[in-house]
This record gives sequence, C-alpha cells and structure tokens, in this order.
Amino acid sequence: MFERIITALVLVAVVLSCMFATESYYPMFVLMVLAAGVAGYEWFKLMPRKFKQVIKPVAWGYGLLTAALSALALYFAEVALLLWVASIITWLLSIYWVKSYPEYDGWYNASLNGIGVVLISAAVTAIFSVWQSSPWWLMYLFLLVWGADSGAYFVGRKFGRKKLAPNVSPNKSVEGLYGGVVTSMLIVIAVALLYLEMTWPELILFLTLSVITVFSSVLGDLFESMIKRRAGIKDSGRILPGHGGVLDRIDSLLAAAPIFAAGIAVLKLIGVDL
Repeated sequence: MFERIITALVLVAVVLSCMFATESYYPMFVLMVLAAGVAGYEWFKLMPRKFKQVIKPVAWGYGLLTAALSALALYFAEVALLLWVASIITWLLSIYWVKSYPEYDGWYNASLNGIGVVLISAAVTAIFSVWQSSPWWLMYLFLLVWGADSGAYFVGRKFGRKKLAPNVSPNKSVEGLYGGVVTSMLIVIAVALLYLEMTWPELILFLTLSVITVFSSVLGDLFESMIKRRAGIKDSGRILPGHGGVLDRIDSLLAAAPIFAAGIAVLKLIGVDL
C-alpha cells in the first residue's frame, strides 16, 4: 500500500506540474509522447501472436511507432481529428465485443495491432487538445473519470449485486455503475453552478457530453480488462510500482478523452464556447 501511495503522489505531481507549472507546451507534449510510447509497448504485449514469448525490441519498436504517430498528430490537428473519429468508431464497435465476450472473440486478431496505435494516439492527442483549451478542462475530464471510477468502486463494494459484465470484469456491478454516474454528476453540477454561465440549452448539451464521457470511461476500462483476460495477463506492465502499467492507469481515458475532446469541438462549432 505504501508503494502504491508513493507512486500515485509522484504521478500526480508530474502530471499537475506539466498541466499548470508553465504555459510552455513542451512539458505536456513530452509527457504525452512518452506515455504513448510506453502504452504502445504494453499494448503490444497483449496482442495475439504465434509465439508466447514477447520479443522486446519488436515491442519497443511498436511503442516508438505509437509515440511517433502521436507526435505527428500533436503537431497537425487534421491528423488528430482523423484519429478521434477512428477511435470513436472503434469504441462503438467495442460495445458489441464486450457484450458478446467470451462467446465471440473474433476481434482478438492481428487488426488489434493497428487498433492499438489508433486508440492510444487518439487518447493522448485528445488529452493534449483539452489541455490546450484550458488546463482546468483537462482537470474536469480527470475528475469525471476518477469520480466515476471511485464512485463505482465504493458503491459496488457496499451494494453491488448484479454483475455488469461478469465474463469481462467480475468485480464490476450495475449498482457500482450507478454509483459512479451519480458521483460524476455531482461533479458536473458543482462545476456548472460554481464556474459556468450557460443558458439551459447549453447546460443540457454540456450535461449530455459529460454523461457520455462517463459511460465511455467505463467502456474503456471494460475493453482493456477484456483484452488482458483474453491474453491471460493480469497487469499491462510493471513500470508503475503498485499500479501496474501505463495502460492500467489510462484505460478509462482511452475512450473518454477522444469523446470529450470531440464533444468540445462540436459544441464550439455550434456556438457553445466552453
């Protein structure tokens, strides 16, 4: 537990420093590229292959490819937008994959190598885009995801009865999902009342985006759990003592970040300036 707490404190300090300590985009840029590279390396280890042993140089090559695509998308908004669209389409497909597992696991094939590059690159570019809009909006995204996760954990532990996806993640319950949604909605209401000046239609759109983001974060968590279960691996990595790998920490954000970033972009297009 002590090791887990220390790791969490260091992670929070690093992320918050990159978010708030300077207006320069370089620290956040470097953090996102590094996160993409490590997450890519971990994703490769979960992929189907003929031989059980992971060839580390190949895995790191995959990680470098993911980092390179992420860096390219961080420079060119058009590339990032295409990644977000591809990512959102993939997440919509993953709803069926999660619901049908383990009866259907046709998704577990070589195409996951390409899907991983897209999902990870889309997520880090989305996080960077939200941060560029405002570090506080990125903090809001983090709070939504953490609120959903924490609420689901505590409510599910106390009142969980009906399993949400027993074949994918046996510990998650429908009651926990409700608890996570309620916790996140309390955050949304607090932010809306204290900091935002919106008309009712704008507030409804903002609330809708927040709810979709929360549900997508749950989907991201379930999808990564399903891949790890299919690959027979408990944690995606060991780079974060007490927490597993980078993918284990950002699984919810893989889905939530592109959807939230795309939602902000759409709201701005229709005149809702957040």
